[in-house]
This record gives sequence, C-alpha cells and structure tokens, in this order.
Amino acid sequence: MKILAVDDEKLALDGLVRAIRAAAPEAEVFGFRDPAEALRCAETNALYAVFLDIEMRGMDGITLAKQLLQAEPKTNIIFTTGYGEYAGRAFDIHASGYIMKPVTEEKVRAELSALRYRPAAEAKPQLVIRAFGNFEAYVGGEPVRFQTGMAKELLAYLVDRRGAVCSNGELLSALWEDESEDSSHMSYLKKIRRSLFDTLEAVGCGDVIARSRGGLAILTDKIDCDYYQYLEHGNEPGMPPLYRGEYMMQYSWAEFTHGILERESG
Repeated sequence: MKILAVDDEKLALDGLVRAIRAAAPEAEVFGFRDPAEALRCAETNALYAVFLDIEMRGMDGITLAKQLLQAEPKTNIIFTTGYGEYAGRAFDIHASGYIMKPVTEEKVRAELSALRYRPAAEAKPQLVIRAFGNFEAYVGGEPVRFQTGMAKELLAYLVDRRGAVCSNGELLSALWEDESEDSSHMSYLKKIRRSLFDTLEAVGCGDVIARSRGGLAILTDKIDCDYYQYLEHGNEPGMPPLYRGEYMMQYSWAEFTHGILERESG
C-alpha cells in the first residue's frame, strides 16, 4: 500500500515518515515538503492514506486536502497539527482522522485502523522485508511468526543473496558456519526448509522462493525489501535515509554485505 506524507518542516516530515513506517512497515511511503510535488505524486499513485500538516507555507493543508479530494473523493486524509482549532475545518471536509503533534507510531497506527474509506483488499498478500537494522518480515503489517529461528535465518540469507540460487552446501556453510556437509545438518536443513515453506504458505506468500532439486532462490520481484530499494534508489534527498549503517545485525554472515554497504555509502 502507498501512503503520502506532507509537512513543509524537514524535521517534522522526517518524524512523520518514521512513524508511518514503524506503524505500517509494509507501506511504501512518499514524503514531500512541497505540496505541489505531493499533488503530482497523487496523480500517478493510488493512495491508501494521506497525512497532511495543516499550517504550511505556500499552500496550507486544508487547501491541499480539498484538491486531493476533488481528484479522488474517497481519499483518506489524516491531518497532523499542533493546533486544535482546525478540527472543525477538518470535519467539514470529512477528513478520516486528526493527529495532534507530536506524531507517534501509536497515533498513526490508530488512525490507519479506523480509516473512513476502506481501500479494496489487495488480491494477494505481499511479503515485506526489513533488512536494515535487524532482519524482520511482515505480511499485512504483522510480523511473520517463524516456527524456528533458523527458518527465519534461512529466509534472511536468501534475501541477502538477491535471487542467486543457493545450493544446499552453501546454506549449510552459512547457517552452521561449517564447510562440511554433515549428514545430521543436512537432515535438519531439510526440516528447516519445510518449516519455512509452511510458514510462508500460511501467510499467503508461498511463491516467493524458487525451489530446485539442489538449491533455493528468493524471487526478488515478489517481495518488498528496503535493501533492494536502497540498491536501486539510494537514500533519496529530503527523505529519512533507508540505510543508517546497520544491516541484518543478528547474523554474522551478513557482515560481508554490510561491509560493502559501508564502503559504498562512505
């Protein structure tokens, strides 16, 4: 889902975008300080919700909201402001919500759970991966519950390899940090694979991994991953950075990719 955030103050916009990403990690968030740019973004994207500051230079949030609603009457507008006197005007244009600053993850989550217009459900759930910081996976805003920690690590390793086919030998080496293909480890790897497949199928994402007789590969076009977004676009100007110096911190094998990211970001 796509969410638009608009605030003409950089620090306020950064905080708003962070709160939205924390409350809805599966969302693609567009952040703008210029209302005109926000309007252009809305013209080419179907938006799940729009978070607008009210007091902005050039075009205030109420005016921007009216233009957005003129183009798409069933737009979920959530105003963010430090002033309570605008509540009546927000009510007049049938806004979906109203947040008094400071904006927090909890306030954003509460508004997203009570939208005026419920967007049509997506045909298929999407697996959302957050590789920066600790590795986590989400579907529909909820964390994926893996049966074992090693099943989660197996998925993380496949994401790190970005679509390359990983042989059983490579997976054994990564997960057990052992070059030998011990028979007991091989037997356990099969159980881990089965556990991972069962978990992904249970959340409607069983097709994100390509399986072959001797290996596995993540299908990169079937997941939403911050690492992949960063590789394609970098840290976008005016937006809170995706990469902040941390990558899959709980896994030692991720240090190689982390080193590359550090060199290229420096």
